[in-house]
Amino acid sequence: MICFQKVDIHSVGGFVKDIILPKRNDPEFLMSSAFVSTDRIRSLFTEAMSQMYRTEVPQYGTLIELVADVNREVLAANPELRERLNRAGELARIDVERHGAIRLGTAEELFTIRRLFAVMGMQAVGYYDLSVAGVPVHSTCFRPIDEAALSVNPFRVFTSLLRLELIEDETLRAEAEAILAKRRIYTPRALALIERHEQAGGLTEAEAIEFVGQALETFRWHGEATVSAETYKRLHEAHRLIADVVSFKGPHINHLTPRTLDIDEVQRRMPERGITPKAVIEGPPRRDCDILLRQTSFKALEEPIAFADEAGRKQGTHTARFGEIEQRGVALTAKGRARYDQLLASVRGEVQVGAAGAKATDYDNELAERFKALPDSWDAMRREGLAFFRYSAAPAGLAAAVRGKLPSDVEALIATGYLTSDPIVYEDFLPVSAAGIFQSNLGMDQQQNYATRSNRAAFEDALGASVQDELELYAELQSGSLDAAMTMLGIAGPQLKTVA
Repeated sequence: MICFQKVDIHSVGGFVKDIILPKRNDPEFLMSSAFVSTDRIRSLFTEAMSQMYRTEVPQYGTLIELVADVNREVLAANPELRERLNRAGELARIDVERHGAIRLGTAEELFTIRRLFAVMGMQAVGYYDLSVAGVPVHSTCFRPIDEAALSVNPFRVFTSLLRLELIEDETLRAEAEAILAKRRIYTPRALALIERHEQAGGLTEAEAIEFVGQALETFRWHGEATVSAETYKRLHEAHRLIADVVSFKGPHINHLTPRTLDIDEVQRRMPERGITPKAVIEGPPRRDCDILLRQTSFKALEEPIAFADEAGRKQGTHTARFGEIEQRGVALTAKGRARYDQLLASVRGEVQVGAAGAKATDYDNELAERFKALPDSWDAMRREGLAFFRYSAAPAGLAAAVRGKLPSDVEALIATGYLTSDPIVYEDFLPVSAAGIFQSNLGMDQQQNYATRSNRAAFEDALGASVQDELELYAELQSGSLDAAMTMLGIAGPQLKTVA
C-alpha cells in the first residue's frame, strides 16, 4: 500500500500550503513505474486547482460550504431524488464535481491546451459562439466523455479563444496580436511531460504529480500586468474581456463552479454569507424536472494589479475572477433543444435585464410563464422525444424474464415496471448563459443580443481537431443503455422510436 503525506504545494505548483499526495520516499511509490489512469491525473489536478483557487479567492470556500449545506438538506428532504441520483451513478460525484473557465489568446495556446487536457482524459466537446451575446470569443468544453470517467470525476473546463478579428480598431488589434505572440503560458517541463504522455502512452504516479504542479502554473493568478496602464485602458475600452486576455502572463482560471441541487436556495442564501449574487439565474426557469443547465455567480473581485509602465510599476485594479454555482438537469435532444432555444429567445426578445439588474423580476416571471409550453414531467419528455434517458432492467423485469413473461415493447416494459428510465445529466454548456455570466462579472449586468458571427472552422483549425458533437454522445449513451437493458431481459432488437 502506498503511504500518503501532507506536502508543501510548492513542490507541485507553489500556490497553497498543503495538499495530500503520495510520499516520494515511500519504497512502493519509488518502485512503481506503471502508468496511472487519466482519471487519477484529472482528480489530482481538480483537487490541486480547487485548493489553489480557494486560497486565491476565499469567497470560493464560502460558496463551497453553502452549496454543501443546501445539497445535504435537499437530499435529506427528497429520498426519491437521492435514490434516482444513486441509481444513475451521480450521487457520489456531486461533491467533487467542478467546472472552471479560462480564456486563451492565440491558436497556439488553444492547440497546446488540447494536448494538456488529453493527459487528464478530457476531450473538446461542442462549439460555442459567444459573439451572439456580445462577447468576442468562441469556445469549447474540455471534459471526459466516457460514462465511467464521468462517474469518477466530471471535471470540465470551458475554454474560450479570443477572436482578434472582432476588434474593430485595426491598430489596437495589431498591438494585441503582437503582445500575445510574445507570451508563453506553459512551462517547459509541462510541455515535456505532455510529450512524454503522448509518446509513452501515459505517466507514472511521480510524473503525474509533477505534471499537476507544472500545469497549475498556466492557471495561476498573476498580479502584474504585462502591459502599461495606457495600453490596458485602450484594451479595456474596446472590451473588458479583451483586456483580461491580453494584459497578463497567462490565462488565470477565472472561476470554479460546484454543482448544487437547488440553485434558487443558494441564490437566496448567498447574501446571508456576505456574497452578492448576480441579478438573474441564467438558463431555464425553476421546474419540477430540471433541464440543461442553470447558473448564477457572485460579482467578480476588484483586485490590485501592477502595470508595466516605463517609469516603474503603476498600481491599478482588474476585475475578472468570481465564483459560480450550477444546477444541472437532463440533456435535451435536438427537438427539445430547439424548443428551449425558441422559448428563451422569445423571453429575451421582450424582457431584457438592464444595468444593475433592472427588470430582473419581470424577466424571471416571464421566463417561468413561457416555459410552461415545455412538458414538466420525465415521462412526457421521454415520450415526446425531448430529452435523453438512461435505461436499465428493473429487478421485477429480471424476475419476469426468468419466467418468460415479458412484453417486447419499450413502453409496455416501462408501464409494467420491468424497465426503468432515468434522465441523463447534461454535461455541457449554453452559449447565451455563458455569455451572461461573462458579462455580469465583467461589470455588465445588462443583457445583450447580437447576430451570430460563428466561425467553427477557424476554431477547429486552431484546436487541431474537430470538436465532439454532444448530442451524438448523449444519443449513444441512451441507445447503449437500452441495448444493454434489453440484453439483460433477454429481448433482442427493440428500437426506441420516441427520440427525435
